[in-house]
Amino acid sequence: MEEAAAAAAGESKAGHGRNGHAEGPAAEEQRGGGARLRGCRGFLRRNALVLLTVSGVVAGVALGAAVRGAALGPAQVAYLAFPGELLLRMLRMVILPLVVCSLVSGAASLDTRSLGRLGGIALAYFLGTTLLASGLAVALGFIVRPGAGASALNTQLGLSGLPTKSKETVDSFLDLVRNLFPSNLVAAAFETYVTDYKMQLRNTTGNATLEKIPVGSEIKGMNILGLVMFALVLGVALKKLGPEGEDLIRFFNSFNEATMVLVTWIMWYVPIGIMFLVGSKIVEMEDIVLLVTSLGKYIFASILGHIIHGGIILPLIYFAATRQNPYRFLLGLITPLATAFATCSSSATLPSMIKCIEENNKVDKRISRFILPIGATVNMDGAAIFQCMAAVFIAQLNNVDLNPGQIFTILVTATASSVGAAGVPAGGVLTIAIILEAIGLPTNDLSLILAVDWIVDRTTTVVNVEGDALGAGILNYLNEKDKKEREQELKEVTVEAVANSKSEAETSPLVTHKNPVSNTSSTADPESKESVL
Repeated sequence: MEEAAAAAAGESKAGHGRNGHAEGPAAEEQRGGGARLRGCRGFLRRNALVLLTVSGVVAGVALGAAVRGAALGPAQVAYLAFPGELLLRMLRMVILPLVVCSLVSGAASLDTRSLGRLGGIALAYFLGTTLLASGLAVALGFIVRPGAGASALNTQLGLSGLPTKSKETVDSFLDLVRNLFPSNLVAAAFETYVTDYKMQLRNTTGNATLEKIPVGSEIKGMNILGLVMFALVLGVALKKLGPEGEDLIRFFNSFNEATMVLVTWIMWYVPIGIMFLVGSKIVEMEDIVLLVTSLGKYIFASILGHIIHGGIILPLIYFAATRQNPYRFLLGLITPLATAFATCSSSATLPSMIKCIEENNKVDKRISRFILPIGATVNMDGAAIFQCMAAVFIAQLNNVDLNPGQIFTILVTATASSVGAAGVPAGGVLTIAIILEAIGLPTNDLSLILAVDWIVDRTTTVVNVEGDALGAGILNYLNEKDKKEREQELKEVTVEAVANSKSEAETSPLVTHKNPVSNTSSTADPESKESVL
């Protein structure tokens, strides 16, 4: 009977083993399916804003194409664009506190040596990439020749000459310097200084001549350049104050964090606003087929320049400086890049760029909030490509062969004028007049540039903000590398001091004595010393 019981027990164990073997794969598959489902949910939760933003762009194109056939009037188009207008207003609302507070807190958090070093690297990066962008645009202009055989385009497209006031190049640069030092800080929040001209009759030796007299005036628009300068200097001054300036630094830090909370709330409205912005812009197009066929070579050359600079040159610079994958870095910035594409405004993209580059790419807050506001004001790679391409296009349109001196003037003037270009839609068009005046070309053909500006300005803004983001990533990498090197030097100094120390007085003050017991025993036991002697 015992043998029978043992056999039955063995069969039951075998049966359980068979059942366990049969149920194992199903259970494992169920667990694997649950893990995949949880992973998919986690991915959607982490990238919800990115997916919604891209969906908003696609939905905007579909909405514009669907409503385009309804022949809406200007009032109906304005109503359609209203949700997008709200997005722009909310983003512009936080620009002023974001720029001032982030720069003050950023400049105050960095020591003077790091501030000077990072500022020098940032300046070299901004100037270098802008010069590369200008040179690329001129080279592509001579290769593609967008203005060759494009005469009488104004008549074909029904465009009238643009009544632009010719502005002296010297006055443009002087205005740039004047705006760096605003006379009224409150007025700088909504006004910018520009030089205007009035014609005055002058009678010299009996000959009456009209003379153009420069007159200063204020136009509507935030003077971000002056605000950036003031915020940087104020941050350095608060750092120099020491304990007396800490309360004000904490105030700006708190103000900055509160502004970023507002930006987080606004970001969830971005997909809706982008959808209506893109849709209303498509509805506003009058005859896009004629426009693209007539100015197709210019549009193609400009966008090709943006693709080469933003997709190849800037990532190569980032890779050469950091030895890291630049496209993985840009993958975390899809939301601000889509915002730049929809709004055509570098300044309006600044809040979302700061948020995403800190959360997704783990860039130090002191670096991002110090560099990005400056970059949104002075680093305009896309605008430099757009302006140089427009200058070459207009020169070819008027059958003017540019000489080396004029090409050099275009490069230098475009690089310098892009610094003062407003970070708003169509902000770079007016600065093209400065380049045209510098090389002696007529400004009437700017109407052609304005006709397609809404197309080219989107890729222009994307390249502008991409250059700022990659610059912040490079500076963050160099700052982390410098910090590690200093820590390594400190460790080496500490180890050397321990190895060479003979007494407590000769040891570096950085060294802590870890064996006080032996010292105590040696001093407390004089007999042991005598025995040794």
